Amino acid sequence: MEAFDSALAAARFQFAITISFHIVLAAFTIGLANFLMVLEALWLWRGEKRYLTVYRYWLKVFAINVAVGVASGLILEYQFGLNWSRLSVQAGDILGPLMFYEVLAAFFLEAGFLGIMLFGLKKVGPRIHFFATCSVAIGSLISAFWILSANSWMQTPAGYSVSPDGRFYAQDWWAIIFNPSFPYRFVHMTLATLLGTASLLAGVSAWHLLRVPENSRARLTYSMALWALAIITPVQLVVGDLHGEHSLKVQPQKIAAIEGSWTRPALGEGEPLRLFAIPDMLERRNHWELAIPRVASLYLRHDLSGTIAALDEFPPEDIPPVSTVFFAFRVMVGLGLLLLGQGLLSLVLRWRNRLYLSRWMLRGCVAMTPSGFLAMLSGWVVTEVGRQPFTVYGLMRTAESFSSVSRQQVVGATWAILSFYLVIFSVGLWVLLRLLREPPHEDEPGPQPTLADETGTS
Repeated sequence: MEAFDSALAAARFQFAITISFHIVLAAFTIGLANFLMVLEALWLWRGEKRYLTVYRYWLKVFAINVAVGVASGLILEYQFGLNWSRLSVQAGDILGPLMFYEVLAAFFLEAGFLGIMLFGLKKVGPRIHFFATCSVAIGSLISAFWILSANSWMQTPAGYSVSPDGRFYAQDWWAIIFNPSFPYRFVHMTLATLLGTASLLAGVSAWHLLRVPENSRARLTYSMALWALAIITPVQLVVGDLHGEHSLKVQPQKIAAIEGSWTRPALGEGEPLRLFAIPDMLERRNHWELAIPRVASLYLRHDLSGTIAALDEFPPEDIPPVSTVFFAFRVMVGLGLLLLGQGLLSLVLRWRNRLYLSRWMLRGCVAMTPSGFLAMLSGWVVTEVGRQPFTVYGLMRTAESFSSVSRQQVVGATWAILSFYLVIFSVGLWVLLRLLREPPHEDEPGPQPTLADETGTS
């Protein structure tokens, strides 16, 4: 913690810790809830017991994830109130209602039907239980809708007015909720949650198949996860490109930092693709740059000679931390390309009838288990660090959002949060690994519900 010589830097570090833990758990909740919804729909449609067996197996994982996720969310609320009270005062009239809608519409859907989802299959019957599963899955997406609407408004504020004392007031809620960057951000993040969940499911089921190759339930999970990777990853690349094009219009500093572009190329030379560089904020240039001429112009401007605004065209105080944004973007894209390759290889192996027999592919999937969520976290770093030095982009700086607390208070709270996380996440991870150690088995204890048994009294 000694590296953070100011209270603001320490508070930013604390926020990065809390949101990084919580965003993974929230994303896994969204992805797994929708996976469970698809599984139960397939069981109702086809009547095959293996879908119900796999559903029940991953439902236990879902319950653990929700429990730990709620704990991490409470910590996030605590540190937000402690460190960023000025943001709450200045922008509370806009952000407060958006967060309220998230709790009202989504949390009650998720919490209200979670008990039925976890314990009610034999009580309410399959179809009502499926309705509960759908409600939880839809509730998780509604939650993401409102959270991302609030976050996107801070990235591209719209529909507001500013009072003489600097407070933001709502003028057009439609413009606030569906602000310019929201559609791109919502779709991009939703797909990221599905990809992160798919890579985790593929890795866990591949681990099971390496030990018990003939397990049909593990094969089912493995197949569904790889189908998701093969279908969603190309869509995500297109959405990411559209999102980048929009960011170039509304946040040109962020794109310049992503590209590590300090000076605009001469007319006709085009923008190079910098595969590697070490950006230097003091000298305002790159060291050890490895670049391919003109390629960046192709995906930024869709021609080979277009250029973008360079970092030296903006005031130095408005430039984000270039190195962090530059490397995080390359981690995100690199992992995304690996996920695309994983999905395409699975299609080739399916065609050759070797999807479950190729042990090198199974080992590769195990190695790729966390890749989807790591790519999502890297994307979050690009989005949030690339917005700096603003909380409300172009209108309110991060330093103006900070509470009147000392560095010692922030550092002490950070150590307390880390201690809490160490206990909660260690216990949760231990339980999760014990649960995932064995694949889903054929027989479940107790009576099995049937599709004809709508009252659960079989």
